[in-house]
Amino acid sequence: MPITTPKEMFARAYKEGYAIGAFNVNNMEIIQGIMQAGAEERSPLILQVSAGARKYAGQVYIMKLVEAALAEADIPVVVHLDHGPDFELCKACIDGGFSSVMIDGSHLPFEENIAVTKQVVDYAHDRGVWVEAELGRLAGVEEHVSSESSIYTDPDQAVEFAQRSGCDSLAIAIGTSHGAYKFKGEAKLDFERLDKISSMMPGYPLVLHGASSVPQEFVAMANEYGGKLGDAKGVPEEMLRQAAKSGVCKINIDSDIRLAMTANIRKYMAEHPEAFDPRAYLKPARQAVKDMVQRKIRNVLGSSNKI
Repeated sequence: MPITTPKEMFARAYKEGYAIGAFNVNNMEIIQGIMQAGAEERSPLILQVSAGARKYAGQVYIMKLVEAALAEADIPVVVHLDHGPDFELCKACIDGGFSSVMIDGSHLPFEENIAVTKQVVDYAHDRGVWVEAELGRLAGVEEHVSSESSIYTDPDQAVEFAQRSGCDSLAIAIGTSHGAYKFKGEAKLDFERLDKISSMMPGYPLVLHGASSVPQEFVAMANEYGGKLGDAKGVPEEMLRQAAKSGVCKINIDSDIRLAMTANIRKYMAEHPEAFDPRAYLKPARQAVKDMVQRKIRNVLGSSNKI
């Protein structure tokens, strides 16, 4: 099955009250684990590539890995640029075969954000590529994206932004944050704000970034085998499931995959100090990715058997 766009995926997800998982990829094992999970669950997938992952692995390598994965699994897959910092990188990804790109102008003033988003939209739409934008700002750090505090999305601005920029989906800020340290106290998302945005933009697909749950068993595993993750804490899975029923069609998950993978590598290396074959420790790491993605598809996204 060829790479597809999110259009039909999101339309059905919105109508039926579930979300599509957007999982960050960096190497072969992560792509294999995600794809194996999606194939077993019969779930559509979004494989998303950050600017950092693209620099690390190389755009051609990533696209060839995706091509290989699609040859083995008959499920719909979107290849998406996560947090594109400027028009030039979005253009390079569109030209390189991505079916969806995110232009992140959330750090810019409102008018400038609209202008750069519209520039990407004009180029992408002529080539059949989907465009995600962001309004509001998430706290936390993810590669080049960093903010000490959140700026929640204004519902009135969201409507104006989507209309004027022409973006196809919009990432909003309602209390999630990037990284593994999302909440110091009780976890809280602004569902009232989400419901208002959804009611003002009926049928329009919304996106949640910074939506990893940071399962505590993997924090404990990592710490047991030499990690120092301290009070890492994520978004409770039931909150994300609720968001998926309120207009959120795409939920980004990155930290949970990193955590599961690294915790299992730490465990393997501690239990097998003589090991030096990368295949030996990457095999359980790949399985951990698969298990984590299946968990998200079933418990958070609700996208099993949606093909």
